[in-house]
Amino acid sequence: MLLNYTSKELDLLARIMRAEALNEGSLGMLMVGNVVVNRALATCLTFSDIRTITDAIYQPNQFVGTKSSLFQGSATTTEKNLAKRVLNGEYYHPATHALWFYAPGTNKSCKSTWYGEKLAGSYKNHCFYVPEPGTCKELY
Repeated sequence: MLLNYTSKELDLLARIMRAEALNEGSLGMLMVGNVVVNRALATCLTFSDIRTITDAIYQPNQFVGTKSSLFQGSATTTEKNLAKRVLNGEYYHPATHALWFYAPGTNKSCKSTWYGEKLAGSYKNHCFYVPEPGTCKELY
């Protein structure tokens, strides 16, 4: 399922991907983008009123990257190209069906569950979590 988006939302997605995962390279940024897009697509759990990239990024108390200096300013062409890939339907495991992620800190392991959700896997310093199959039909 593809998501409609504006050029402003493309820039916004690229900026949150940068702010949340710049140190994890392109693949890490793509996975963060997967989570944002999944939240805009899902009509379940706390995401039932989230319908756009803007809604997903600015949902209260979700992405700490919105407070980062890396989130300020326009995205680069390279960052926008990464965001376009995600918006055009590219998915990367373990973020394929993920609605949540967090970074536990350097040399710390991912918890098997986080806020009651199952660990899908990790990439570098991010842990990705998925809802139970069947909970969010748009993700499977």
